[in-house]
Amino acid sequence: MTPTEGPHALTHIQSLPSWLVGRVAARGRGLVAEAIAEEGLKLPQHAVLAAVSEYGPVAQADLVRRLGFDAKDVVLLLNQLEEAGLALREPDPRDRRKNAVTVTPAGVRVLERCAELAERANSALLAPLDAAEARQLMDLLTRVHEA
Repeated sequence: MTPTEGPHALTHIQSLPSWLVGRVAARGRGLVAEAIAEEGLKLPQHAVLAAVSEYGPVAQADLVRRLGFDAKDVVLLLNQLEEAGLALREPDPRDRRKNAVTVTPAGVRVLERCAELAERANSALLAPLDAAEARQLMDLLTRVHEA
């Protein structure tokens, strides 16, 4: 009988690095999502606002490419961010047929608070580790990610 058959199949699956990393990632995403909800944002809105802040003024099509989100979703997310006063779409001065998106001062403040909240959430995620173990985990995860 192989490890994937019989009474220990679930135990085998749960011992795989891919399963463990996925569960930890899901917990981390949940903690961050809960934290940034204090600022009224969901994870996709936060990602779009962060990309606008980092790359703005930026065309909507460039946001789609950079984030790997569906174009319709980006439009919806930008609508929500604009309605909340966190982002602004204006005609792109380089190409008037396109919109350039920028983050507003209120958006910058929300991003700063979200960064603090995300740091706290990640500290909670890594709370079972001491500082050296947390650094080692980050080093190992980075190596696996970059491979």
